[in-house]
Amino acid sequence: MIIAEVLNKIHCMRRTVLSLLFVFVFLMFGSQSAHAIKIGLDDGVKQTYIGSSKPSVVVDGKTGKELYTIKSFTPYTIRAYNNVIVIKIDGRYFSFGTNYIKLKPKEKKCFLATKKRWYRGEFIVYNINKKLVVINDVPIEEYLLGVVPSEMPSKWNFEAHKAQAIAARSYAIANLGKRKHSGYDLKDTPLDQAYGGASAETPQTTKAVMATKGIVLTYGGKVIPAYYHASSGGKTVSSGAVWARDLPYIQSVKAFDDGIRKNGHGVGMSQHGANNLANKGYNAYQILNYFYKNVRFSVVKTQL
Repeated sequence: MIIAEVLNKIHCMRRTVLSLLFVFVFLMFGSQSAHAIKIGLDDGVKQTYIGSSKPSVVVDGKTGKELYTIKSFTPYTIRAYNNVIVIKIDGRYFSFGTNYIKLKPKEKKCFLATKKRWYRGEFIVYNINKKLVVINDVPIEEYLLGVVPSEMPSKWNFEAHKAQAIAARSYAIANLGKRKHSGYDLKDTPLDQAYGGASAETPQTTKAVMATKGIVLTYGGKVIPAYYHASSGGKTVSSGAVWARDLPYIQSVKAFDDGIRKNGHGVGMSQHGANNLANKGYNAYQILNYFYKNVRFSVVKTQL
């Protein structure tokens, strides 16, 4: 009976989803917060490598002066040396003379490389306390192209991918500046959101990001950090059961992931549950309205 009642409630959302789409609130954010995000790829490493699919330029992050042009498909080792960053060229190390550099593509459709992955956008590298911090500075929509397939299997239902894209976009925007003490916004791991860069992208998940461009979840006029997890083991939990306070838009509900071992904090959307609901015919907006209570769908101005 409980399952039937829950399904009936979700079924009622079918009749309201069209009207819901017409009450989107258009939020205007500053260009930085709406367009770009900084993702920490490496933090506290002695050395790493950088590369590029097309010639790209290393510039001094402080002055903007061009320092060196790297060749395409050539890995360059960079290291923290005293208070500067050095690069290995033809077997020898040369100093950039600064502790802050950027790697910028010189052409469009260029990908940057590190950690055995390709990335969109630009790289920022700091030498902090003789250790490197490597950051991917990337438009939010392009960031999401690498998040959705990293967080959810690419063969899952398309509506589940759309729900994941909206939840991930909301989480990212709500958490801009979360790790500013480290020089970036979010990590590239499940501590924030798994992010595999351009190497992780797939056609279906890319389509899901593009189909939901700019759409976020809001409560009380603010974008919410739409927490999600792999599976609840049958029932989600309120945020207060895990963290310090209850969030009004997150309540304990049936997760529709019965029979799947619990994996994650259990707060917010169950990814397995979202996929199971999508397979039953529910769309992304219905799924999100089920896992997040009394929220509105809003649109922020983003780029892709």
